[in-house]
Amino acid sequence: MNELELIQRLTSSLPTSDLVIKGAGDDCAVLDLKVPGQWLLFKTDAVVEGVHFTRPVPAEKIGHKALARCLSDVAAMAGTPTAAVITLALPRDFDVGFVEGIYRGINSLASRYQVAIVGGETTTNPERMLISVALLGTVEKDKCVLRSGSKPGDAIFVSGELGGSLLGKHLDFEPRLKEANWLATHFQIHSMIDLSDGLASDLRHLLRASETGAELLSDAIPISRAARQAAKSESALKPPLLAALTDGEDFELLFTVSSKDAVRVLDTWKTQFPDLRLTCTGRMTAETGLRIPAKNGA
Repeated sequence: MNELELIQRLTSSLPTSDLVIKGAGDDCAVLDLKVPGQWLLFKTDAVVEGVHFTRPVPAEKIGHKALARCLSDVAAMAGTPTAAVITLALPRDFDVGFVEGIYRGINSLASRYQVAIVGGETTTNPERMLISVALLGTVEKDKCVLRSGSKPGDAIFVSGELGGSLLGKHLDFEPRLKEANWLATHFQIHSMIDLSDGLASDLRHLLRASETGAELLSDAIPISRAARQAAKSESALKPPLLAALTDGEDFELLFTVSSKDAVRVLDTWKTQFPDLRLTCTGRMTAETGLRIPAKNGA
């Protein structure tokens, strides 16, 4: 049983209430606490030593990543993060200075996005470290973007460049909060997700939620320099295109808009975010499934 199958099995009969606008199955839970014009976003995520980071890694970067993963999910809903609690699970021989460094990384990123760290929990975990973050945020009701709004014919966009994140980006990426909020303010974004598992996997989440298909143009997928460099090494296991599709941990935005808005999105993005690439990588289709035709049309 893979991770997706396990999640589907565990969430198939979860209790709910009238407060739940969107429960399991999106980047954040969306709750209606009867605040005029706003919904509450709720998200949790964890990083585990040996899975999401390895030693030696600077402690500040581990803290940055732990919080940034949750911030990236709030960005995917076009929301604004507000407050977080941190759970630390530590081996008995933990280094106090190292743990303090983790908190410096968390605090630095939190301060930049005006996120209050309001408490948490510490516990013991044999052999390895775990940091779990639970994050609250808000989103304007008319700007909240789910995974489920794509329509056949929509243009598919990706911010930044993909692949090779394990060479460094996964530890110091910048959550695309500003960019996502700008998009939701100026355009009707049909669906959005952050790229944590890889373009091919995360796009399939949009397809399932929207009951649509997609066609990607292989030569339009933005491949990072890191992915191209990794492919040149003697131990390379993936060509650059496959790395861009499957590596994950890029934490860029993947979103869809009506094809009539595609040119305007590209043009205004270049003015607003000149240092961050935006690429139209394909289109949504009525035929289900994900297709990536080769350059020769096969």
